[in-house]
Amino acid sequence: MANLILLLGDQLTHDISSLREGNPDKDCVLMVEVMEEATYAWHHKKKIAFLFSAMRHFAESLKEEGWTVDYVQLDDEENTGSFSGEVERTLKRRDAEALLVTSAGEYRVQEMMEGWEERFGLPVRILEDDRFICSREEFREWAEDRKQFRMEYFYREMRKKTRLLMENDGEPTGGEWNFDQQNRKPAKQDLFMPTPHQTEPDKITQSVLDMVSERFEDHPGKLAPFWFGVTHEDAQAVLDQFIAEALPCFGDYQDAMLKGEKFLYHSLLSLYINAGLLDPLEVCRRVDKAYRDGKAPLNSAEGFIRQILGWREYVRGVYWLKMPDYVDMNFLDAKRELPEFYWTGDTDMACLKAAIDQTLEEAYAHHIQRLMVTGNFALLAGIDPKAVHEWYLAVYADAYEWVELPNTLGMSQFADGGLLGSKPYAASGNYINKMSDYCGGCKYDVKQKTGEGSCPFNSLYWEFLIRNRSKLEDNPRMAQMYSTWERMSGDKQEAYLETAKAFLGQL
Repeated sequence: MANLILLLGDQLTHDISSLREGNPDKDCVLMVEVMEEATYAWHHKKKIAFLFSAMRHFAESLKEEGWTVDYVQLDDEENTGSFSGEVERTLKRRDAEALLVTSAGEYRVQEMMEGWEERFGLPVRILEDDRFICSREEFREWAEDRKQFRMEYFYREMRKKTRLLMENDGEPTGGEWNFDQQNRKPAKQDLFMPTPHQTEPDKITQSVLDMVSERFEDHPGKLAPFWFGVTHEDAQAVLDQFIAEALPCFGDYQDAMLKGEKFLYHSLLSLYINAGLLDPLEVCRRVDKAYRDGKAPLNSAEGFIRQILGWREYVRGVYWLKMPDYVDMNFLDAKRELPEFYWTGDTDMACLKAAIDQTLEEAYAHHIQRLMVTGNFALLAGIDPKAVHEWYLAVYADAYEWVELPNTLGMSQFADGGLLGSKPYAASGNYINKMSDYCGGCKYDVKQKTGEGSCPFNSLYWEFLIRNRSKLEDNPRMAQMYSTWERMSGDKQEAYLETAKAFLGQL
């Protein structure tokens, strides 16, 4: 046998670089379920079930293509529980001349891989993961000599590179690069919102669900009902339905939040793309085609493509450029512990309860729920950004450290001091009231600024600005808010700070 090819759980792509370099007539593919990966974060039950089931289905599809596949299930009696242990055990069992892998998505796994040649005493080839549109080196060259990274400028370069939503004269379709101003409409309950495509668990998935129920009973979240797709065909069906039914309204309402409406017009494609079941560039091309065929407006197509071609590629570049130090950044010196209600949903704040309950039920929340509800609260309350990062990594089915960490530490918590974002994403209760119907019926009155019964976001917002004044007041995008504070009466200022102090004291 020539090569042992290790495939990771987020590398479920038939034309991934390691498989392209391999030969099904003589190489062996190794796929492993290991406890080390299932528990390095306190992963949501649905997240574990999704990945293990998708891996098992992918292994079967490789066998159908003629590959020899060694698949180690979690309950295998000889399972060592780690990548290194399983590679070593397989190398003893198989007469491999070399180990072939595609570069890992997460720093800790990549570091592990880079030590394998010395540990195992045979050649280890680590190939680039070219499923990404921007290579690590390409991003490094773009970022060189920049004090601040702005996704908008990076995004424009990716548009030019891929020709997505571009015209023959080199100008962006519609004459603008970004139509975000059109994508901030609040939604109402009388809108027709499609039900996301759901997949009925088959025999393989049911076996995984039984195992997860037994082995990960103490992990957060609900396991049932489980309706995630677990194959390329399933993921394609989700994409097809999104483009046909939800994409036309995605742009207008992508920032909206409604009680009882978990998905609105969002795609739910991120978990499939991040696991390798869908190709990101092909997804973007499908959306581009939908616009050009007159099946989706430009603001929807551009807004969706920006999330993948812009943010997804951008945060991956930042991750690999700044790790391993990035995870410990804490520019605002926030140290408060993560409140227990992030794991239970047991809070009287209606917006937080809605977002967290949905997260625990579905292992999903859309980007505004993450950024402007759970993330905004953690930022204002001064929660340790590393604890916030660990929560997001655990509870969302699409969360891998390379994509989640920069979004959390950088964009949401401003812990990198403005490397990603030009200002903190901090907001009072007014933003949530404008973009959702969460505030109606809440124990706290969003229109009341201070005192008992006032919306905590209102006083926390000002307390956050004053607590971090020395680090934020020179930021030109924050100048207006500090000017507004200075124009307040002393009594009003004191009322804000005292109300915030009382709330934080009981948090």
